[in-house]
Amino acid sequence: MTDRFKRDRRRMLDRLRTEGIEDLAVLHAFDVVPRHAFVPDEMHHHAYDMEPLPIGHGQTISSPLIHALSLVLAGVQEGDRVLEVGTGSGFQTALLASLGARTWSIERIEELSRRAGEALARLGFEAELAVGDGSLGWPEHGPYDAIIVGAAAAQVPGALLAQLAEAGRLIVPVGESRQALYRITRHGDEFRRQRITGARFVPLIEGRSTTDDDSTGRSAG
Repeated sequence: MTDRFKRDRRRMLDRLRTEGIEDLAVLHAFDVVPRHAFVPDEMHHHAYDMEPLPIGHGQTISSPLIHALSLVLAGVQEGDRVLEVGTGSGFQTALLASLGARTWSIERIEELSRRAGEALARLGFEAELAVGDGSLGWPEHGPYDAIIVGAAAAQVPGALLAQLAEAGRLIVPVGESRQALYRITRHGDEFRRQRITGARFVPLIEGRSTTDDDSTGRSAG
């Protein structure tokens, strides 16, 4: 990891602790995954700020706090099967891999998926990536212990609920003009919903399957 970012990274970790992130495994993941490696070069000087950053194609990398909160709420443990909807930059994918999760990640925009895969491979983080409609999930690899959605759905996608394992956690922002981040936990056929906080995400665009002819599945790392 580039030494010139050490001070910025430590400041980010201090801010996460101040905001109530106390999970040591999550904090360690933020310490070892270089956020600057997942943002455009011109954004490197802002890589450890507590704010979302543009990554192209009208998309953003979420703030470190949102990523940390999502990981804590998902309760990701080593060996968990995790589906990520919205690979984006690949930063959260790397955090999940650092936590020891078996990770499958879907991204609608092929160029973002390709760049994320290159960054993950370059840094040695392993994950399975695909291009397609994340609202449909990736059923052939389910059920999942956790599903983390990086875009706001107008309604919780039923396909994602169906792919949760027993006691599985779905972390998803819901809403259009007004959004909120929810944790939904499966108990048999019951899904218990907990509102966590207000949120602001790019919209989840639905309507294209991961099994379409132009979708891809590949490994990174």
